[in-house]
Amino acid sequence: MAATTPAPGRAAGEGRYEAQPEPGGWAVFAGVILAMAGAFNFIFGLTAVLNDQVLVTSGHGVLIADFTAWGWVHMCLGVLMTLAAFGLFSGANWARWTAVFFAAVNAVAQVGFLTASPIFSLIVIALDVIVIYQLTAKPWQTA
Repeated sequence: MAATTPAPGRAAGEGRYEAQPEPGGWAVFAGVILAMAGAFNFIFGLTAVLNDQVLVTSGHGVLIADFTAWGWVHMCLGVLMTLAAFGLFSGANWARWTAVFFAAVNAVAQVGFLTASPIFSLIVIALDVIVIYQLTAKPWQTA
């Protein structure tokens, strides 16, 4: 086998593999917000499953089903949102639209809790809107 020499201006071994683009500042910001919203969802859902009396701030229940069902939904959403956030941190292309999807689903799911805990639900909906905006309006892989 003949030895190969690097192209002029390149060090040996440089340029063999294309560098994976790292997520830019906006993608990392959206990932952090999505991870926070996912953690909030998981804790909120766990509270709904274990002791729903702690969640009721307005004297009303949830709009559809009961607290236990919504608790499990929010716990699952929280885990999926956190996984999507880690995908954003790694710069995976699939993570962008997955994060947008789960943020939108979570915003809609928070409507079920609006009567039980309106301030918390509105805060999480606002976080979801920020994530959706950052992942759709800003360039994806910029530093």
